[in-house]
Amino acid sequence: MSGAHAFASVLYGRVFVTLPVPSTTTDLSDQIIIVTGSNTGLGFESTRHLSRLGVGKIIMAVRTLAKGEAAKKEILKTTGKPDSTIEVWPIDMDSHDSVKAFSEQASQLPRLDGVLANAGIMTSEFALSENSEKTLNVNVINTFLLFFLLLPIMRRSERQTGYACRFVIPNSALHYIAPLAELDAPVIFDRLNDPKRAIMSGRYPLSKLLVLYATREIAERTRSSNKGNFIINAPNPSWCKSDLGREMESSGYKMVEKIMARSTEEGSRTLVHGLLTDETSNGHYLSNCHVQVPAKHVTNQWAQKVQKKFFGELLGKLEAIAPEVTSNL
Repeated sequence: MSGAHAFASVLYGRVFVTLPVPSTTTDLSDQIIIVTGSNTGLGFESTRHLSRLGVGKIIMAVRTLAKGEAAKKEILKTTGKPDSTIEVWPIDMDSHDSVKAFSEQASQLPRLDGVLANAGIMTSEFALSENSEKTLNVNVINTFLLFFLLLPIMRRSERQTGYACRFVIPNSALHYIAPLAELDAPVIFDRLNDPKRAIMSGRYPLSKLLVLYATREIAERTRSSNKGNFIINAPNPSWCKSDLGREMESSGYKMVEKIMARSTEEGSRTLVHGLLTDETSNGHYLSNCHVQVPAKHVTNQWAQKVQKKFFGELLGKLEAIAPEVTSNL
């Protein structure tokens, strides 16, 4: 049933929904927004929208600077904005040290109004990276390492400007079909990092489920905080034509993709919406530019227990990587 719901979600969005082109009445000329993985795919198209909307400075965070500079040049050519409105910074989301270095540089910014943590991977091959399975390291661990490292400037910026920084992590309807048996373990990360037991065919969906758990837990724990507000949400761009699923490419896949998948530009509209939307999105899964209730294994009693258990383990991992990084939560 979960699989059917995931498929129906994609089909409904493709056939019956016309996503709004991003627009805003807010003056963005003083804002600073970071977009990771912005030299290609959804990140590239999201950056192009943000440039068109007049964001004062966009930080294109990319693994390869030359590719980032080429993407910047193409974006500015289409939007006509000044060269000074986009900067290209290096980040490798598969490296704790790279995320730390990037965050240290970002902490010197005068303000921070948005982060689109777009960089992610999908693979069916098991590989350890920094003592964690690679999908988990990129999509979950280092994504939330980036969040916690940027949290002080996010909160400082809100206190100074009155505008709550948005931290946006793309999600997927595939979270409906995540292999839940992998979460039934004394130590969840140990089970997921076991090459003999890892269900890699479902690892990407599972990573998106774990992102939802962490997003919801962060929003819940900080709802009444007086440390400075921020908004964290997880929009689903749905199935889009991109390089993300290149390992799965075949003639059949390409045929279905042509019929079912949104263009990359269309999908990017949902991510930009996540950056521009208001506090009602905080802690939520978004679909078709609206708050949507996620799968039952995100919201039921079983999920609440797993969510807290997983989040506790995640905090422990992040503390081992960067001591006291989670103390600002």
